[in-house]
Amino acid sequence: MTSYPRILPVGDTAFTVEFGAAIEERLVAQVQALDAELAAHPIPGVRETTPSYRALLVVYAPQHSPALTVRAALEQALARMGSAALPEKRRLEIPVHYGGSDGPDLEEVARSHGLTPAEVIARHTAPTYRVAMLGFAPGFAYLLGLDPRLATPRLATPRPHVPAGSIGIAGDQTGVYALDTPGGWRLIGRTSLALFDPARPEPFTLQAGDVVRFVEG
Repeated sequence: MTSYPRILPVGDTAFTVEFGAAIEERLVAQVQALDAELAAHPIPGVRETTPSYRALLVVYAPQHSPALTVRAALEQALARMGSAALPEKRRLEIPVHYGGSDGPDLEEVARSHGLTPAEVIARHTAPTYRVAMLGFAPGFAYLLGLDPRLATPRLATPRPHVPAGSIGIAGDQTGVYALDTPGGWRLIGRTSLALFDPARPEPFTLQAGDVVRFVEG
């Protein structure tokens, strides 16, 4: 049986710190707690960290800090964080126009679950979500907290173009497209909120750890 957390090398310039093998909020909490710990107590030579659902990628410059030094520092950080609570960055409200050309899959999602479009909107705006990670495209936010009744498979064939600001459902997750990109999520709405601005120090609005509410409007 695999013991977690575990630190694994990724080439000769990075480590991944794994906390488990599933998509669970407790694992997201541990990943983001370690990310916060490293931000508060930086390891010399570490260039960047990238959180995912179950692991934190830690990229370092071996010419400044040897692998053994970075690994030892990661072990110390894990010991310090203990059972740290999920760090909270910001609370954001995202206005969403549901349906129509902004949410072309809303009616199909409703039909597939025996709901009306209004009921889908009510269920989608009710929860508080947490941004678990960013990917598959730059700035794309994966959010935990979707009402299980709304879980819907991805499209069989992805769209070649999804406009920035689109809100989608795929499986038991909801996500937000920060940029124009291809995509296969079921689109139920779109926000007018600017999710990307290259002039800002942090160009993407949503970050891992953010707490999000969707508001119809």
